[in-house]
Amino acid sequence: MGVRTRIAALAALALTASVLVAGQADAGGHSSGLKPVVTGLDGPRGVSTYKNQVIYSVTDGSVYATDGHKTWKLGQVPGGFAPAIDTDKWGRTYALTGGGGPEGDTPPGGATLYRVRPGKTPVVVADIAKYQATDPDPYNQADSPTESNPFGVAALRDGTVLVSDAANNDLLRVWPNGLIRTVARLKPRTVKVPDGLGDEAPPAGSPFVAEAVATSVTVGPDGYWYVGELRGFPATPGTSEIWRIRPGSVGAVCDPVKPWKGSCTRYADGYTSIVDLAGGPHGTLAVVELDTASWLAFESGGPTVGALFLQYPGRHHQAGYKRELVRGQLNLPGGTAFDRWGGLYVAGPVFGPGAVYKVRY
Repeated sequence: MGVRTRIAALAALALTASVLVAGQADAGGHSSGLKPVVTGLDGPRGVSTYKNQVIYSVTDGSVYATDGHKTWKLGQVPGGFAPAIDTDKWGRTYALTGGGGPEGDTPPGGATLYRVRPGKTPVVVADIAKYQATDPDPYNQADSPTESNPFGVAALRDGTVLVSDAANNDLLRVWPNGLIRTVARLKPRTVKVPDGLGDEAPPAGSPFVAEAVATSVTVGPDGYWYVGELRGFPATPGTSEIWRIRPGSVGAVCDPVKPWKGSCTRYADGYTSIVDLAGGPHGTLAVVELDTASWLAFESGGPTVGALFLQYPGRHHQAGYKRELVRGQLNLPGGTAFDRWGGLYVAGPVFGPGAVYKVRY
């Protein structure tokens, strides 16, 4: 099974889920914790905010909003795995369904960007799979180069929407009329095979060309577009990068061999299995790791510990130091978002009973 199908199969693993549990302060002398906003959810993943509202998605494709006093449904898109969501400055919420079924096919209603509307049928903004069928990944390493599994979404202030595709390993920009352009392509990276993958895997320490797997996108405080990687098989820990892309780019290349060249440059390195990003105050990015041991460790049935970091800016458009929040308190987190006052939210686990929490940091 290729990495594209592996990531799509997250929705079908049906492992025994654990709840997201608030615990003690994280190491490093900073107090952080989790305050429940909405509980009793089935596989919460997407999170966005608008004014005093927290918006979130769950497994059956439903998208809800809450203001702390009441909760209402914004709409529902095809489910099976909670869609990625984002809300623009006018309060319009977009929901992005994934693609890549068990055989690499796109399920009905999958790989599509929708706009949800309370009490009305969601509007199809763009068929991402249809576009990717004409836009093959030139750096493909596994499965079909035209496979699509859109995984991350960010609404821009001009009415367009960014979509990161975890199968086609690229960043797309979608216009309200359905026009799509490829903003950037993420090239694979040569990594070392980690220990413990079994006899069928290459020997530990062997070089292996691993796909980028573009799972996440956000607009940073500086206005640049940031994309986070999961890292394809063998999912070597510490090899997931965050790329910084010049706004308005078309056809940029994010190259780990030449990470400082062109319109896409490496911003941060050393992460593991990134699944979401959010731009925050003071130049920070929130970074969510599905599992600190890698998505492959999770898929293999090992214990799971997710993570949430604040990545602080450094010098010369590179990241500075990072700080882990709520260490050891997250299991399979899916999404994160800041509100306009700098409040930070996280949702998960992406399978089974879960919640949306506000993070004290």
